[in-house]
Amino acid sequence: MEKTYIFGHKNPDTDSITSSLVMANLETKLGRNVESCALGTPNKETEYVLNYLGIEAPRVLGENEVPDGSNVILVDHNNPEETISNIDKVNVLKVVDHHCLKLSTSYPLYYRAEPVGCTETVMYKLYKENGVEIDKKNATLMLSAIISDTLLFKSPTCTPEDVEIAKELSKIAGIDCESYGLEMLKAGTDLSSFTIDEILSLDAKQVSLKDVKTVINQVNTASIPDVMELKEKLEAGMTEQIESKGLDLFMLLITDIVNSNSQVIALGKRADLVEKSYGVKLENNTALLKGVVSRKKQVIPVMTENA
Repeated sequence: MEKTYIFGHKNPDTDSITSSLVMANLETKLGRNVESCALGTPNKETEYVLNYLGIEAPRVLGENEVPDGSNVILVDHNNPEETISNIDKVNVLKVVDHHCLKLSTSYPLYYRAEPVGCTETVMYKLYKENGVEIDKKNATLMLSAIISDTLLFKSPTCTPEDVEIAKELSKIAGIDCESYGLEMLKAGTDLSSFTIDEILSLDAKQVSLKDVKTVINQVNTASIPDVMELKEKLEAGMTEQIESKGLDLFMLLITDIVNSNSQVIALGKRADLVEKSYGVKLENNTALLKGVVSRKKQVIPVMTENA
């Protein structure tokens, strides 16, 4: 039986990595030959989850390692800009996601995307629909991703379904969401071992806000002032990327996971778009965006509307 590769998006977060593992377990239980893979190494938050469970991360795929004509399953993404370079030359069998539709194919496929806070919320339903038991390990993986993507249920992307399913998963996993979730989120905020370039690519997404070529990067922290101590170096790195990639705007969101605010550093010829979108004044290229924690719901659509 031909192997199917399962992977999430580039610059993988906890949802991307865990969804690959959880989907691979489901597909294997259903009798299919699959491999859980990744398009990048796990971040520190995800490492915390994997270490907690004592399991290995999915294999990281090298450039052009998925041969043309291979079967693939995409989880936590469907955007051609966030996936393998030859996505148009492989057979996408399935997509399980929670983002807006970007992928276009010339053939029918299984496509499951729901407006929920996390891909793992959809994965939970797939397990139930297929009559596959969710064991403690997979419950922990699912729960961790939901906590991550919803910032412990504080993000506006969080839905009642995410909360209810998280409750069920916490019972299976034997985990207290609040204490475990806070420790997990804090583990992902330690930037001490990262270079400036690594910080600027940790969770960077290149998007087009109409005709404004933009990179929006988001890092979580328990202390905005600690990250802002790196402001001068971060701005130098952002400027380099603006010049090398021909960007109109580079936004760095420094998101406080405790108080649910984001400090933004914005550079580029269209930095004014931040001021227009949020009614703020950039002082020394930065401003506090109160209550803004979700790039997907509170940044990309707002910025696009005002572009």
